Amino acid sequence: MATILITGSKGQLGSEIQEVHNRFNPLNFIFTDIDSLDISDVPQLKNFFNNNKIDYIVNCAAYTAVDKAESDRRNAEKLNILSVSNLAKLATNYKIKLIHLSTDYVFDGNSAVPYSETDKTNPVSVYGITKLKGETEALRHLKTIIIRTSWLYSSFGNNFVKTMLRLTGDRDEVGVVNDQSGNPTYAHDLALVILQIIQSSEENPENFKPGIYHYANEGECTWYDLTCEIVNYTGLECMVNPIMTVDYPTPAKRPAYSVFNKEKIKLAYNIEIPHWKDSLHVCLDKLKK
Repeated sequence: MATILITGSKGQLGSEIQEVHNRFNPLNFIFTDIDSLDISDVPQLKNFFNNNKIDYIVNCAAYTAVDKAESDRRNAEKLNILSVSNLAKLATNYKIKLIHLSTDYVFDGNSAVPYSETDKTNPVSVYGITKLKGETEALRHLKTIIIRTSWLYSSFGNNFVKTMLRLTGDRDEVGVVNDQSGNPTYAHDLALVILQIIQSSEENPENFKPGIYHYANEGECTWYDLTCEIVNYTGLECMVNPIMTVDYPTPAKRPAYSVFNKEKIKLAYNIEIPHWKDSLHVCLDKLKK
């Protein structure tokens, strides 16, 4: 029976994996976060791997405070680069397969067509730079799958969907950026895909296909479109006004276009990806309960 280590298990994606992992018997899971396993601490990691036979690592741990990273580069580098390097080196030593999560922020957002895995990267923020360097470290281990995702949200943790649900419930009107396009991603859907990849590779080791993959829900929208869908679906009476990025300045620059081409992961793992509106409705129904 394979044992899977989930790092960053208290975050959005880690929490979703915890919620669905029982569907994937007979896989065995160990869920950790900074309070139980500090992945920046090599001696602690070695001790952990000496005491636990791990077959897969799913690294959900990351420094994701995009704006804060601009003034807190050291900590962003510690979690997004150094810690990933530690996991990759030890994964090689202990013969562990690694699944590492990355982001649309490795691109500059200047494309006019959906980004494929082979497109040139050019991050425009400290967060994006650290995540791209983390990818390089992860790929030093030959048995690594990197999944880049975008606009992640969940019923767990803090995210755009939960923030806008709160704001549009409290206010008569809100202004939301309408000149950034991307693919919202329901972390629940991504959690299922990650565990399906592991289950598939347990059935046949050749099904673990190292490399970089893009995953997000189908369909594209702007933050404004996403907010309008939240308001319309929940029946909230709040006016949503489109604004430009220049009207909402932030410390970190955002990619204006974060749409992914997802053909590679669909073909490699024979998966069907839900449309973003359908997945958003599922999440909103869950939050309503």
